[in-house]
Amino acid sequence: MNVGVIPARLHSTRFPRKILALIEDKPMVVHVYERAKQASSLQKVVVAIDSEETQRALEPFNLPLKMTDPDLVSGTDRVASVVRDMEAEVVVNIQADEPFLDPQIIDRMVLAFTKSTVQMVTAVSTDLTPEDILNPNVVKVLLDEEQRAIAFRRKAVDFEVGGYYRHLGLYAFRKATLLKFTSLAPTVNERRDRLEQLRALDHGLPIYAVLTDFPYRGVDTPEDLKTLLEKKKGLST
Repeated sequence: MNVGVIPARLHSTRFPRKILALIEDKPMVVHVYERAKQASSLQKVVVAIDSEETQRALEPFNLPLKMTDPDLVSGTDRVASVVRDMEAEVVVNIQADEPFLDPQIIDRMVLAFTKSTVQMVTAVSTDLTPEDILNPNVVKVLLDEEQRAIAFRRKAVDFEVGGYYRHLGLYAFRKATLLKFTSLAPTVNERRDRLEQLRALDHGLPIYAVLTDFPYRGVDTPEDLKTLLEKKKGLST
């Protein structure tokens, strides 16, 4: 069974309670769940919550909720806690701030695991603007010739600029790899750049990347949500 887990932490630093921000009368995380459910490769999708407020807000939408420890450090730790005792082959960590997620990206990520050597997968987009290059909140990725991530950057390095892709907040793991990853100690690079994926690279865990042209950004601030909705409206007309 392939499982998608949406870690839905209530208290975000830059945009408190953003997972409950309304988009067309539904909380953002509900849109993410509905998109994830459209992925044909997933047999189960769970929303991993950490507060009773979230539980109350989502009750009218009948989502499969799993209460997790609010003290867990990261979304990946939350995902691991959900699937630890679950029969699962591939586990997809789906960010709760991607309301216009393309479910086909999930399907392509899961498909990558047909190659037995693949243990961890992420997604990157060719849609990278000059503003993205300069924005430290937009993570840039460098890939090798086999589409494996070799570096994740918040700040661009001049001689690398031509090779960047924009990182999307999606990860997929074989279950055993996920549990191993979350048991590893955070590394110096991870702490410095606040990028959990650097732990994988620092410990020699290859990250395969699926390439897309996905145009949307995740939501970190209220302004991001406004911009996202305006872009969605523009692309729909």
